[in-house]
Amino acid sequence: MSSTPPLGSLYQALILDHYRRPRNRGELADANGMAHVHNPTCGDEIILELRVDDGRIEDVRFRGEGCSISQASASMMTQLLRGRTATEVSGLADEFRMMLRGGGTPPRELGDLRALAGVSKFPARVKCALLGWEALANALANADSA
Repeated sequence: MSSTPPLGSLYQALILDHYRRPRNRGELADANGMAHVHNPTCGDEIILELRVDDGRIEDVRFRGEGCSISQASASMMTQLLRGRTATEVSGLADEFRMMLRGGGTPPRELGDLRALAGVSKFPARVKCALLGWEALANALANADSA
């Protein structure tokens, strides 16, 4: 018998770690882009603030409440954003959506977000996983990238 835990258990532990100790949680005092999204079905919400400078995301923070999937996904997502352009972020969002539709092996570029691949088996939870990405798209759309 192997002493290595099943991959699903490792992924579940990573999701819970991001939920209990979210990265980049809090307010961003010098934000120039912000969005607040809410899932009325379950009550999850994300407030995302970012600072864009010269077309690149320089910093990002989020706040919110909700299930472990929505909050962990937002935490994992924020880890990937610094230094990236809107085009690069859009590509990551597309890869993440494809993964949540059960589309093949998740690319390494998604980092910890790959732990959420199993959400594809629970269609009602996909919206939870995408909530942070919805906030990001809205924040980028209204960001003043002076």
